[in-house]
Amino acid sequence: MSSEHMQIGEVAARTELSLRTIRHYEESGLVIPSARSQGGFRLYTEADVARLMVIRRMKPLGFTLDEMRDLLDATDRLDSGEELPPAERDALLTRVRGFEQAARRRVEDLRVQLARADEFAATLAERLAGATTH
Repeated sequence: MSSEHMQIGEVAARTELSLRTIRHYEESGLVIPSARSQGGFRLYTEADVARLMVIRRMKPLGFTLDEMRDLLDATDRLDSGEELPPAERDALLTRVRGFEQAARRRVEDLRVQLARADEFAATLAERLAGATTH
């Protein structure tokens, strides 16, 4: 096995994803192991780890598997090194920009939810503090 390849256990540790989740993303076509060992074990590269990190970051923002696939397809085309016609390149950049804007909106929504959760926890703490003094 080449030093540039990692087995799924190492990838799971590095990405903080479970083996089951990585396999699910493979079955969904979001990430494909770059190689297989002679024994049939999945082997991953740094590029595969980077791809899984994109997926991991999209998941808590509520992006669907189809949305993840769409973004990854767009970035794969942009990163292919292939000369793209200007109209196609612009369309791909517009798609990525749309994801960036959606991510920012979802992050803001999560900040609002977190602020509300903090307020709720503070209210409970005040209630408990008042209950122990009586």
